[in-house]
Amino acid sequence: MGDPSSLMASRTQDLEQNDSGHFLMNQTIRNFSWQGLTVTVKDRETKKPRDLINDISGDVQHGELVALMGPSGCGKTTLLNVLARRTMSAGAKVLGENYVNDAHMESQDFQRVTSYVEQEDVLIGSLTVQETLKFAADLSLPSSISKRQRIDRIRTLLEAFGIQNQANTLVGTPIRKGISGGQKRRVSVASQLITNPRILFLDEPTSGLDSTASFEVMSYAKELARANNLLIIASIHQPSTTTFKLFDKLLLLSAGKTCYFGPVSAVESYFSGIGYPIPAQTNPAEFILDTVSSDFTNSKDFEEDRIQVIQTAWANSNEVKSLTSQVSERARSTKKFIDQASMDEKTRPGTISITLALLHRSFVKSYRDVIAYGIRIAMYLGLAIMMGTVWLRLHPSQDYIQPFINAIFFGSAFMSFMAVAYVPAFLEDRAIFTKERANGLYGVTPFMVSNFLIGLPYLFLISMLFSIVSYWLSNLQPTAEGFFTWVMWIFLDLVAAESLVVLVTSIFPNFVISLALVAFANGLWMSVGGFMVTPTLLNPFWKYVFHYIDYQVC
Repeated sequence: MGDPSSLMASRTQDLEQNDSGHFLMNQTIRNFSWQGLTVTVKDRETKKPRDLINDISGDVQHGELVALMGPSGCGKTTLLNVLARRTMSAGAKVLGENYVNDAHMESQDFQRVTSYVEQEDVLIGSLTVQETLKFAADLSLPSSISKRQRIDRIRTLLEAFGIQNQANTLVGTPIRKGISGGQKRRVSVASQLITNPRILFLDEPTSGLDSTASFEVMSYAKELARANNLLIIASIHQPSTTTFKLFDKLLLLSAGKTCYFGPVSAVESYFSGIGYPIPAQTNPAEFILDTVSSDFTNSKDFEEDRIQVIQTAWANSNEVKSLTSQVSERARSTKKFIDQASMDEKTRPGTISITLALLHRSFVKSYRDVIAYGIRIAMYLGLAIMMGTVWLRLHPSQDYIQPFINAIFFGSAFMSFMAVAYVPAFLEDRAIFTKERANGLYGVTPFMVSNFLIGLPYLFLISMLFSIVSYWLSNLQPTAEGFFTWVMWIFLDLVAAESLVVLVTSIFPNFVISLALVAFANGLWMSVGGFMVTPTLLNPFWKYVFHYIDYQVC
């Protein structure tokens, strides 16, 4: 791995000497603090209020990298979401305040100066690393930022995160191998830095990575914070010793309460002072996590008593008194902070610009992603050949009326039925949308419009290819009017079927559930569409409730 300190110093010097990287420099926000943060929900079993986090306070200065640590379920992600002012689950009650530069800051202004990187790498696998950053810029930067400036920002971030050699490499799909897990994490962070946030929140940035990759990711974060005066707060589970020492401060949680907040360099002396010395040659992060955890022990009552002792020791310590006094003084301030420079630059692109950027991104994704449309085109062509050879050269006579009806039914029903193949592609699109909407990039309308429009040419191509094979092999009406009527019928059928997929998958974003519900709905409408049983014979329930809303009935 090399000497971590010399490696970091070299990278930091490169960042500071890079003139094009000035956009990352934070020159306005000096500190970020919070006081008495508490999140309460109703316990599902006892129906009584339960605190997810309780009375958490802290302070971060510019240029610092802060770790949120604690055992699983201690409230790390909850605290990170509250600090980032992200929407909490229904029924959650949030108390407490946070301050920027010792002053209150409106939520809308706060979103302009912050970015949030989620635990999962929600990236489009069929885009290259450089394209990922380009589209992040197109969706977030106003037109006042020139194309040259955008290119410079992208190049700066690629170099800052050491991924310039992978700029033209695909992120990676289940079929096509791409960059490594550690590189994906760096791309995720870089894509959020394109808007030059002053405060960056990272949720488990080392999740799923080995110790080497974890150190690389966090060392880049450390360099960015130090070289550009950024404030970076990261939840992290169990870092190695070298990774742990990269952090400037530690906020240690257990059962939703603070066990320690202060410099990482003071952790050993603090825990020794309260009777829990860290043994020599031991990873301090691992030791303190074991100390405040009660998950994997038989003597649970004893462990909980120990955790309570540690929490009480912190609550009565001189450190917490000093912190409380410092933050309380800010709480009495009535002034509001506005980062005017950030507001001037962070005007979002217009709806039309965002929609065009989403269309462009979806187009690139669609023609590269074999799963999205390539496999489906091959599947529909196979279906067309099967239909054409089963109903081969039907004779235009009275004796062939039933086979003609069956062929028409098969072509319509099974084309729409196989639209379930769109479920995984839309689930990926939805995950991307959820992340980008949470970061305030765009709303529902641009996403739905671009998603609908980009699918039309592919669906028309599928309809045309299917019809060219099946229509003439089956010897349906041999006229141009009849052929193009059939094509449009199949096309509209597919549009409606995919719209059903979008509706169901939006409500139930689970692959198995969405697949089952879409298949059930299509099976139901095949039954009541009028081919199996004529509408005059359907009982009123099926006729008036389902038959008339069946998109397969044209």
